[in-house]
Amino acid sequence: MKLGLVLRLLLIGILISTTWTQVASGLMTSECLKNFLHLTLSMEHFKDKYLSFSAVDRSGITWELDEALASQCGYSITYSSRTSIVFRASALSCHSHLEKDVFTLTVQIKVSHTSDMKNATTHLKSASCPYGPWSPRELVCETNYMEVSVQRDILQIEKDIILNEPEDWILPYPEAKEGEASVWQIVFHQPEEKRALLVSDAWRAGYGLNTTETRILLRVPYNTAQIQLVKAQGITFSAVRSSTFYKQQWMILMVDTALACPVDGVNYINKTIIWTVPKYSQALCAGATGFKDVLVEAGVNLRKLSAEEMAFRKYVLSNDLNTITMKIPIGAEGGSYKTSVSSGKHGTIYSINLFLEHQWEDNKWGLTKYTIIKEIETPFEQAELAVTNNSNLSARLMNVTVGMFLLDVELVNLTIEGTAVTVPEATQHGYLTYEIQYPNGSKIYVIQVSFDALGIKKEYVTDDTREYTLNFTLKFIILPTSDTFAVPIVTVSAVKDAVLPSARGYCDEDDFHLIVTHGNVDQNWLPFISDQLLMPEIAQKYHYSLNDNGTHLTISVPFLSSLVDYKDIHISGVMASLHLTLKDGITLANKKDFSISCRFPPSELIQCLPNGTVVITAIKLVRLADLDTSLLVLRDKQCKPSLVTKKTATFKFNVNTCGTSRKFNSRSITYENDVLYFRPGNDIPVYQLKFICVYTIKHSAEVKYENKKNFPSSIKPGFGSLDLSLKLFKEKSYSEPYRELEYPVVKYLREALYFEVELLQPADPRLELNLEDCWATNSRSQDSLPQWPIFINGCENSEDSYKTVSHEVNYSHRVKFPQHFKRFEVTVFTFVQGTTLLQMQLYFHCSVVICSTTPLPSDIICQRRCNPGTHRLDRSAEPHPQGQVSSGAVLIRKEKTVRKGERTDF
Repeated sequence: MKLGLVLRLLLIGILISTTWTQVASGLMTSECLKNFLHLTLSMEHFKDKYLSFSAVDRSGITWELDEALASQCGYSITYSSRTSIVFRASALSCHSHLEKDVFTLTVQIKVSHTSDMKNATTHLKSASCPYGPWSPRELVCETNYMEVSVQRDILQIEKDIILNEPEDWILPYPEAKEGEASVWQIVFHQPEEKRALLVSDAWRAGYGLNTTETRILLRVPYNTAQIQLVKAQGITFSAVRSSTFYKQQWMILMVDTALACPVDGVNYINKTIIWTVPKYSQALCAGATGFKDVLVEAGVNLRKLSAEEMAFRKYVLSNDLNTITMKIPIGAEGGSYKTSVSSGKHGTIYSINLFLEHQWEDNKWGLTKYTIIKEIETPFEQAELAVTNNSNLSARLMNVTVGMFLLDVELVNLTIEGTAVTVPEATQHGYLTYEIQYPNGSKIYVIQVSFDALGIKKEYVTDDTREYTLNFTLKFIILPTSDTFAVPIVTVSAVKDAVLPSARGYCDEDDFHLIVTHGNVDQNWLPFISDQLLMPEIAQKYHYSLNDNGTHLTISVPFLSSLVDYKDIHISGVMASLHLTLKDGITLANKKDFSISCRFPPSELIQCLPNGTVVITAIKLVRLADLDTSLLVLRDKQCKPSLVTKKTATFKFNVNTCGTSRKFNSRSITYENDVLYFRPGNDIPVYQLKFICVYTIKHSAEVKYENKKNFPSSIKPGFGSLDLSLKLFKEKSYSEPYRELEYPVVKYLREALYFEVELLQPADPRLELNLEDCWATNSRSQDSLPQWPIFINGCENSEDSYKTVSHEVNYSHRVKFPQHFKRFEVTVFTFVQGTTLLQMQLYFHCSVVICSTTPLPSDIICQRRCNPGTHRLDRSAEPHPQGQVSSGAVLIRKEKTVRKGERTDF
């Protein structure tokens, strides 16, 4: 591929540490081909180097070449293959010395590791080439310029030439006359005008003019202003029509220095390059007749190919009447494929540097030698790159092969997770790269990556399989053009190494507990319960706890959480389930399910508080999916839940409200109510949950749930009790009781004892406390002997000479329900027989019965207030709850010590 005329270039490859102070063997070779000097530089020695070329003239002055100077002075640089750089100089270049048909040129080449050419190594190469014989006119079409040289031994201007071309030779004559004082002038012939330039002006305009003892030279770069595009037999030529004048003794001589080079004429048909060149262009052959071919030959890189060599390479050279045609199979020997990039895509082009030499005779010039150097590149053809994954599962290695590439491609970096890293840096990340070259001039790249390397995506796909996805990008550079392209690599390996998370669970009386052991596939899985993502930020809202220590995920969820599903209610408790789903963190697809079911005691559903408050939680069963918990009510439909979730409704009320009914038996009071659910417009409940709260004396309360549809009965979720107290007060006002620390209380004869019996719980105004028996003992035991009766069957002891006095109880700030109190007064003389104190220390006891404030007519016990003639009833036959209560010790003393001045009646 042509370098263009950029004479400083960067060749990327392996750095060479060796430098040269002179031309080393194998570094550079010179060769004389046609009328050119070839210098061939080995690419291997200049990898990763910056080069500059200079020409050294006969005075030793160095002229550093740039694009403009090179095309003006007859130099070109091309890459003849991937392995060499060719510097080509015309025999008549600006700095060549021509003597006796031998031209000599000295070239200076600088090599540096940096673009500023510091610390450069300088190489000088001087070479001579013979060339001859010279034709009267020689035309050269180089890749970056056109060149014509004409013999200068013309003695006069021929009359017939002027007559044949009056527009070219007569009309410019005045311009030539005006420049007689100058030695040289050149006139360019344009259709509308003619422009005469002095040599110095032509040089500044980019033209190259030179003379030797025998020849006049004009060199025209392809980008100069005077170039015209003309057609000859359908082929476009870049042409310049000019006349050069020079003064010889007393005559002004004019030389035709017209130039024309074909710029197209290349076609690609059936994998074949077809290059067509017209034999006689009007731009070159104006005024000439009597054409006769002398020689037609062709070759590659200015090397002529014989007929046998062309046949071997399957080249075809055709010399027809008006055209010369070359046919070259694409890919044939002599050319080379190289890598190219189009729209970021990788592909190839086939390049071949052809030359054609045509010599002919005519009546104007005699012999003309026409040499065309044509570098041809085929159109870009995208190349598919094969990416092969040969994973070594046992070694846990991905082995990716990418190719084929040509040798002009170099890997420069890898992009891993969005970051570009060099090849050595990639090795540190676990990406090992290898280059494998083949004898046919191709190569592949092999990248080995550990399954655990950076950028490997691991994804669980089935029960025991994970997919490892390798996703990165390779960036390549093409030598020597420095074009780049990228190859994305995505390859997947399936490995049966998946370890799924496992779980174990258990329940206590209040909570579910689930412990999930992480596997190697759930790093990005998210825990969900009932489509609710579990997150620490909302754990408090849903009353669960969540902890992940990296190896285990621990979840605790309350039994009454809205995340729990309830299956049924049974005599043994409530069956509930917790379902945990692990979902993909990106797609939210279900990956793994865990479930735990436990039977919880019903105590979580109901609380029978001592103060008569009941807290009942109704639960929504799975089979009642359409039930709206906010529409649940009690018997009194105005009683609605105080707290509602999607799956529970909590009611809090007193036993004497919300339509709660009440029943008595010998040892307890039973309260009943129902939780109901009505569909709109329907008075028949579709959901009925019955609960029973039983208050017993020093016994657990029994609570029963019933439902119209398959709800079992007889479960025990709560506790309740009847609380009684017997207190001794200091005064008749009953405002200050003796405190526990003041017992035993000391009392003397003639002093009164003020007792109060109270029903503490439940605080139900529909209940009334009645006394049955009260008595005193000399020990804590209620059944110890002897006993001294105070109340018998609800009446004061009639046999006591000092009768017990009952006191009315009225409402006060302390007494909210007077019917829950009984007060009576006992005198100390009750326990004196004659003048003898019966006992020094006494304990007081009472038995009570709990009745309704509105007893039924058949309720004999509660209708009876005092029945002195009736003995105590059999406790087993009594339908009402009864209880017993005792006081602390009271010390009875016979007399009180009288201080001086104090009065006593004893």
